[in-house]
Amino acid sequence: MRDEVKMTHINLGIKVEGFVKITDATTGEILVDKKNAIHYENFSEALAWGVSNKGEKTIYEMHFGNGGTSIDPTGVIAYLPPNSTGQNADLYSPTYYKSIDNTSLANNNPLNNKIEIRHTPGTVYTDILVSCLLDYGEPDDQAAFDNSQNLSGQYVFDELGLKGYVPGLPGTGKLLTHVIFHPVQKSLNRLIQIDYTVRISALTNISSAG
Repeated sequence: MRDEVKMTHINLGIKVEGFVKITDATTGEILVDKKNAIHYENFSEALAWGVSNKGEKTIYEMHFGNGGTSIDPTGVIAYLPPNSTGQNADLYSPTYYKSIDNTSLANNNPLNNKIEIRHTPGTVYTDILVSCLLDYGEPDDQAAFDNSQNLSGQYVFDELGLKGYVPGLPGTGKLLTHVIFHPVQKSLNRLIQIDYTVRISALTNISSAG
């Protein structure tokens, strides 16, 4: 009589989600709170480089742009789709970026511009929390007040994304995430806080065969 051998198959999948919250840090007003798109091809490459400890393509910068929306004469906002395909994908109109890697010499404020890893034991997901503070003086050529009538102005942001690291070539990394939102002006009188959460979940499907 033969002993029956039972085989167990485990299929492991990875799910990546992104959430962005933009707040006026002075008043506490929430300006944007929504999910963002993941560039799965570029993100999968970044994950592989990260777990292999290769030191490249990992989350490094937050980029801002002003090309994600258009407004018709009646004030109706039209939103372009986020760019999440093609290795050379980018923001529609990038205008500003900051290093948010708190181990980088390019980061001049690592206490407020940083990346944290958050995991609760027993759960199958881990959060990457990216914090970015646009201080009063950033960018240095911004308008004095947030009363611009030109909603396509350079620092009237309506898109942002996370980009990866390329040694010696700041600002040139691959786009990892992209989110489009209603226009938000950065001006000298506003302190803007961005909290960008990327959640990585492990999904398993276990089956047995005799």
